[in-house]
Amino acid sequence: MTDCTDTGKSSWPELVGINGEVAAAIVRRENPKVNTAIVKGGMAVTMDFRCDRVRIWVDSCGIVKQIPQIG
Repeated sequence: MTDCTDTGKSSWPELVGINGEVAAAIVRRENPKVNTAIVKGGMAVTMDFRCDRVRIWVDSCGIVKQIPQIG
């Protein structure tokens, strides 16, 4: 996605503290324009900004630890 002007919902603070797989499904349902990626804390990721990506940062138990947001 090259046009970031109409991305739909872009942040999900209400998902912090829930299971990452459940959070990813909610993000995809609420904004079908984005792809989700579950990322464990400490993993290396690219630093590029993408308006079609939401990373779901989870701890070792799979619980969301950061607010999922477009980027």
